[in-house]
Amino acid sequence: MLTLNVVALPSILPIFSAQPSNHQFNYLLANTGRRKLKVTRPRANFWDSIRSGFLKDNSTQVVESPSTLQEEEEPQPEEFVLVEKTEEDGVVEQIIFSSGGDVDIYDLQTLCDKVGWPRRPLSKLATALKNSYMVATLHSIQKSPGSEGNEQKKLIGMARATSDHAFNATIWDVLVDPSYQGQGLGKTLVEKLIRALLQRDIGNITLFADSQVVEFYQNLGFEPDPEGIKGMFWYPKY
Repeated sequence: MLTLNVVALPSILPIFSAQPSNHQFNYLLANTGRRKLKVTRPRANFWDSIRSGFLKDNSTQVVESPSTLQEEEEPQPEEFVLVEKTEEDGVVEQIIFSSGGDVDIYDLQTLCDKVGWPRRPLSKLATALKNSYMVATLHSIQKSPGSEGNEQKKLIGMARATSDHAFNATIWDVLVDPSYQGQGLGKTLVEKLIRALLQRDIGNITLFADSQVVEFYQNLGFEPDPEGIKGMFWYPKY
C-alpha cells in the first residue's frame, strides 16, 4: 500500500521539478498498477485497457444519465496537516495538504519561478487549473508565538491531473519549492493523486518526465515505454 505519512517515509531521492520541456524527446511513463495497491480488477495490458471502453460488436450499451455520472465522478476534496514542526524560536510550521481547493495563480507563478520553469500566460494557467480533474497543493503555514490570527501562508508544492473521467489520466506540473525538496513531499503529492485516481477506477495513469527525474518516478511504480510504447509529439512549425 502507499504510505502517505511523510514523517514515517524512508529516505528517498530528492524531488526535482518535472518542468515543461522544449526538447523534442521526453519519456512517456505509465503507471500500470503493478505496485501492491488495493485494486479490485485484474490488470489488463496497456492498450487493451484503453480499448476497453469501445464495444467491439457495435451493440447498444445502457449507461446512467450524465447527471448521475457527474455526481459519482466528483473527487471528494480533503485537507489535513502533513507535517508539523516547532523551530527554536517557537515558530510553529505546518505543511498542509489539500486537494480540490483554489490555487492563486500569482502564488503558482512565484513557485514556478523558484524552480526555474519558463513563465506561462496567467490566463492559460488559470484555464489549465480550472479544467484539471484534480489539483493537489502543499502550503506552509507559520505561526509565531503571540501572533494568533497573523499566520504566514505560502504555496510550496503542487501537482495536478487531467482525465477523461473513465479510463485515462495524465499527471502534470509536479513541483516543490527547492527549499522544501528532499523531504518526500513530491512523492506524497504523486502518491495521493494515484490513489485518488485508482479509487475512481481510472487505471491508465501517465506522465511526461525529463530525463533527470525518470528514476524518481520509477520508484513510484511508473515504467518508461511500457510494452514498447513511445511518446510522440507534434509541435507548430512557426
